[in-house]
Order: sequence, then structure tokens, then C-alpha cells
Amino acid sequence: MTNNDILKKLRVALKLRDDHIVDILKLVDFNMSKSELGAFFRNEDHPNYMECGDQVLRNFLNGLVIFLRGSKERPKNPGEVLLGLHQPIQPKAKPSFRSQQRKNVDPALPKVNYKNKKKS
Repeated sequence: MTNNDILKKLRVALKLRDDHIVDILKLVDFNMSKSELGAFFRNEDHPNYMECGDQVLRNFLNGLVIFLRGSKERPKNPGEVLLGLHQPIQPKAKPSFRSQQRKNVDPALPKVNYKNKKKS
């Protein structure tokens, strides 16, 4: 198992996005861009694939410990961190065109059903 596989499996198990991983790496003063990180998650056949080195994985694991446990001065409860990180985002419901159209129509006018209207 390669370092890339370990990083992929941790990413899936903890449901981390790329920006979360970049933030975790920043906790241990290891800066990496999202595009550099994305190269680790590509297929080995891809031309932009990059091997994940020991230093990157080591810094990620050290940052993950700080992220989940906190520092000695300010410890955290890992359950709260994971719950706060992965709260689902509710997408806003977009009103359909027909519902917008009905709102703009004068209520005194008769409603026309266009589906059942015969074509001449």
C-alpha cells in the first residue's frame, strides 16, 4: 500500500474535502495548494499523477492529530470536531419557472391549462 492509497483512504473515511486537507496541513506549517494535493488522488496512469512522499503523509498525520485532538493547551473532543465538519449543506430550492409565472399573473384572470389545449 502506497502513501497515496493511505491518503485516499483517510480522505474517504473522514469525509474530508481538499480544502480541509490543505487546512490540516497548514496546522503544522506545511503549505500545499489544492492542485498539488489533487495530483495525489489521480490514477497512476494520469500524466499529472504525483507520488505522495513520506514528508507529506507525515505532516498530514501530525496535522490530523492536532485537528482532531487539539493542542495540549486547548484539547478538543474529536466527536464534536467531526460532527461540526460534516454537517450537510441544504441546497436552496429553486422555484420553477411555472411557479414564478403563476405569481405574476393577475388572480382575476381565468387559468389556462396549456397541456390539454388542442393544437389547431
